[in-house]
Amino acid sequence: MSNSHTLTFTAGPEHIDELGHVNNAVWVNWIQDIATSHWSAVASEENQRAYVWVVTRHEIDYRGNVTLGDTVEAVTFIPEGPTGARFDRRVDFTTAAGKVIVSARTTWALLDRASGRLLRVPKEVAAPFLS
Repeated sequence: MSNSHTLTFTAGPEHIDELGHVNNAVWVNWIQDIATSHWSAVASEENQRAYVWVVTRHEIDYRGNVTLGDTVEAVTFIPEGPTGARFDRRVDFTTAAGKVIVSARTTWALLDRASGRLLRVPKEVAAPFLS
């Protein structure tokens, strides 16, 4: 189903902060990485050329830590259709034990690449991401 998309991330030395776990800024990068990977995997080439997404909001709940060498599975999905130019996205990071340790709801806005202006999400852009 194209509504969800999965990637695996492994904590390397560059991801670890002074507290010995993955830094919060890294989680934000991983959220962006899976969102853009989902777009690249599902959106038509025509839409990828015509549009670009920008983040307008991140809401992240941290329920655990990941340390050096740990792997998490990230799953992203679109919980509901767009509102105007905006589309909410959910990302959950799960440990090998099956525990969700980081959960995010992010809001993305669609821009026309040529003009740089916000635009209402066209139905044909949204459709492949909805179940």
